[in-house]
Amino acid sequence: MSKVVFLLVPRVHLLDLAGPAQAFGTAADIGRGYELSYVAEREDVPTAQGLTVRASTDLPALTAGDLVVVPGWRSPMADGTASLSPATLSWLAGHHAAGATVVSVCAGADALGMAGLLDGRRCTTHHDVQDELARRYPRAVVIRDVLYVVDGRIATSAGIASGIDLALHLIAVRDGPDVAARVAREMVVYARRNGDELQANAMLRHRNHLSDLSHRAQDHIEARFAGPLPLADLAQDCGVSERTLTRRFADATGMTPLRYQQVLRVERAEHLIGHGATVEAAAHAVGFADARMLRRLRSRG
Repeated sequence: MSKVVFLLVPRVHLLDLAGPAQAFGTAADIGRGYELSYVAEREDVPTAQGLTVRASTDLPALTAGDLVVVPGWRSPMADGTASLSPATLSWLAGHHAAGATVVSVCAGADALGMAGLLDGRRCTTHHDVQDELARRYPRAVVIRDVLYVVDGRIATSAGIASGIDLALHLIAVRDGPDVAARVAREMVVYARRNGDELQANAMLRHRNHLSDLSHRAQDHIEARFAGPLPLADLAQDCGVSERTLTRRFADATGMTPLRYQQVLRVERAEHLIGHGATVEAAAHAVGFADARMLRRLRSRG
């Protein structure tokens, strides 16, 4: 059994809270070991949307297997209304120091910064406050305009709906991609959007299936799509034959592993070109020997 404790701050955004809570709650409903609870410095917590929620004021003792999630709140950095007490920040930092994971959604990253947990770490937050986060915590490495970032035992998301993506990622890491896909399906959301990509991408379109083998193969491909990835090596990594991998991957995604790798390369190249890279530079960055193959694949649509 793992505890998932949500630390609530006044004017918390409901979806920042409800999205991850629904994901972990759904995982608990299907038999995974999660126990959800909610804590705050005051029992009654007003939300940004006008609903008041109730939380415990007792900060629980936690183990290394437990999670603390800090949802975002309205105007967290501009007006200084969301400062947390030294005792709360010490509890948050102590939980991480004990070997556990701390998670933020949206501007909840500010709480992690106040606790000293962003120093020297990659992180992200909502695009409206990412500049302020970088200014307030200059030792943090703020990754801009991505869905979520995981740096060791610190995980931060861009906010609002991306908190669901981060929760599904954490469930996939702890319980397996098949469980995360089942949770996403129960929630009627797309499964497994990767943190460092745009929202409408191949990692979104081709992850809405329940094949654990294909999810594991996609994980391997996405981690190394810019380099050589022989089918024999991929099949060995997944513990199956090349024929089995190709058949089951195609059944789940509608394409071969090689074609999936090409789609990822082209999408990444398009992203680089859109940010000023030449076609030749983008082609080399994503693993093509020259721009001819990239041009050919782009012309296919």
